[in-house]
Amino acid sequence: MQALFIGQTYIDITFLTDELPTGDEKTIARDYAVSFGGNAVTAGFACASLGSRPDIMCSLADDWLARMFLDMAAKYGISIHGRKVRESSLSFIMPKDGKRAIVRCRDDDYLHPWQPLNLDGCRALHLDGHMPDAALHYARACRAGGILTSLDGGAVRPGTEDLLELIDVAVVSARFCEQLGFGIADTLDYLRSKGCRIGAVTIGDEGMHWYEGDGTNQHMPALDVPRERIIDTNGAGDIFHGAYIHHFLAHPEAGWEAHFRFARGASANAIQHLGNEASMPTEARVAEAIAQWPEKSSTVTV
Repeated sequence: MQALFIGQTYIDITFLTDELPTGDEKTIARDYAVSFGGNAVTAGFACASLGSRPDIMCSLADDWLARMFLDMAAKYGISIHGRKVRESSLSFIMPKDGKRAIVRCRDDDYLHPWQPLNLDGCRALHLDGHMPDAALHYARACRAGGILTSLDGGAVRPGTEDLLELIDVAVVSARFCEQLGFGIADTLDYLRSKGCRIGAVTIGDEGMHWYEGDGTNQHMPALDVPRERIIDTNGAGDIFHGAYIHHFLAHPEAGWEAHFRFARGASANAIQHLGNEASMPTEARVAEAIAQWPEKSSTVTV
């Protein structure tokens, strides 16, 4: 195990349609995809797709959807440490005009405690804030062992405040800022106050604001993928996280600007495909996206 990812598992059903039926109506989707889902789970798959060897601790039921998920993980050589729930969780995702509507059916009522794992050889931990008891335990263990800790702050969840004090790399969303009632600059200050040595706020097609150590806040624009090439933005952020973890593992001598630029290329590739499975990055796909698309011009400041 080079890295451990902890989070909630979903099976994602993504479909393209111009409208959703209401009442006693039917409609036909133009295309669909079925794939693994979940923030840290998708990040773990992306990390594996790029060539690293992650393990994933996640919710896992005993049903046919879970068996399909395990087949998906086996394809990528990922070891799954399942925490028992009664039924698998589902996401129904409708991308449209660069945005996505999502309906989630989630079971996070864990029937058993999390498993103790051997962290020998582990160099990175990535969390999405789900399964907070396990997340806090492993964040403490990794901090004590000098293992990099990373958080996908897609939302402020129970235990997030305590967890942040054990996080080295915190990459949070605009929604995270809104929940705190902070602007971008105040959120970065908040992450600094928690001891996060790398902090970032992602803002979709406007890129990312971030800092490293005691350095000043910086803006990294998104790559300028033409609107007509954008099919499905869902999961692009999760792939961003998995890609920077992989780049950290593969190129530990590189700085965080290089890790994030690589991850930005992985996200630019992802949004051109339908569903997480088709969006998985490879080194070649990331290099192609970086070479093909320039940075967006931007005057955004915080």
